[in-house]
Amino acid sequence: MPVSYQSTRGDSATTVGFVEALRRGLAPDGGLYVPQEVPSLPADWARSPSFQDLAVRVIVRWLDGAMEADVVEAAVRDALNFPVPVVPLAGAWEGVHVLELFHGPTLSFKDFGARTMSRLMAASLPAGEEVTVMVATSGDTGSAVADGFSGIPGVRVVLLYPDGQVSPTQERQLIVQREGVVALRVDGTFDDCQRMVKGAFADPDLQGVGLSSANSINIGRLLPQSLYYLWASRAVGKAARICVPSGNLGNLTAAVLAHLGGLEVAGIVAAHNANRFFPDYLSGREASFSRSVPTLSNAMDVGAPSNFERLKWLLGRDKLSALVEGATVTDTETLESMKRVYGETGYVADPHTAVGLEAVRRLRTTWGHGTPVVVASTAHPAKFPESVSQAIGRPPDVPDRLAAFWDRPIAVHGISASGDALRAVILKQARE
Repeated sequence: MPVSYQSTRGDSATTVGFVEALRRGLAPDGGLYVPQEVPSLPADWARSPSFQDLAVRVIVRWLDGAMEADVVEAAVRDALNFPVPVVPLAGAWEGVHVLELFHGPTLSFKDFGARTMSRLMAASLPAGEEVTVMVATSGDTGSAVADGFSGIPGVRVVLLYPDGQVSPTQERQLIVQREGVVALRVDGTFDDCQRMVKGAFADPDLQGVGLSSANSINIGRLLPQSLYYLWASRAVGKAARICVPSGNLGNLTAAVLAHLGGLEVAGIVAAHNANRFFPDYLSGREASFSRSVPTLSNAMDVGAPSNFERLKWLLGRDKLSALVEGATVTDTETLESMKRVYGETGYVADPHTAVGLEAVRRLRTTWGHGTPVVVASTAHPAKFPESVSQAIGRPPDVPDRLAAFWDRPIAVHGISASGDALRAVILKQARE
């Protein structure tokens, strides 16, 4: 049976198929699209000989009836054509595995969703039709989306990032010139960028532009991200605790979707920095959205996580709190974690991965060491040379594909944190 999607704010009678959910990004009522029923994993998924084979077997079920199976397979294999290593740590960290998600072209986990989305959207876009894909980024999403969607016929990209709140390396990845991409440096926070994107969907002056979103508000971003948790479980050979460095909660929602589809887990950890709304919520403390706080793990600097709405719809508070354990890690603890892990194992972690590793180190005293733990490593350490050098006393090795960004021409426009400013850019791009 084809999978139907409804809004988190709508009723079950109003549903759309995958292609419409992918194209719209946000539901007309402002809610997020969720599957009415999560499809179960194929019985043989764990016997998949490669990550690409696993991806095809699982994604085809999510898109059953929406697109031809051979089209889906071609898109997925082309998008996910890079390795997904699961690296075991040694010594005191025995039993902990780092799921390296940074081997794609922009060196972050966002490549999984962005590349798969772009190819599925291209395959589903009618001839002659155009779409404007908007994306707000606190670090890595924008470059992955820009790289994945650039040059696709009929697709324009508008990316927004907060001025001064991404690392220099991340900014360079965001602003290199790409066909069909406009980069906007916003005088505000990530939450302002996210608010502007959501507001554009409700802007009557933009209704004829054909807007979509590539943030994790788009269900098309989350489905590919659920795949690597399956791959990690296959690698460790048993149900593991999964630790997810978290900000907008999209990566965590992807882990929950994998679990609801049949992945056995011993538990899930949401590892946050000083932006601690979700851990506070999980612990039962009084929690409310607030402005984001800048940290070393900047891609997680989200004060009002969008996917919280999805998680509540999927599980409700009681089940969510029973499945997911929250942890908060300070910048000082992040640097100490990077130094500790490097000194004890030789492994170089970026600040986001270090948040996850510190959460695991702290919580393992209550879990015991009998259950394997998988920590999602969301970005290459070379994207944060300043923090890595401060923590371990030397800069990280820089892959050639990252160094090459500094040789490319750049293009960026500064705008205020207002809907009027964004509207003007979108309309200008649509006319060109």
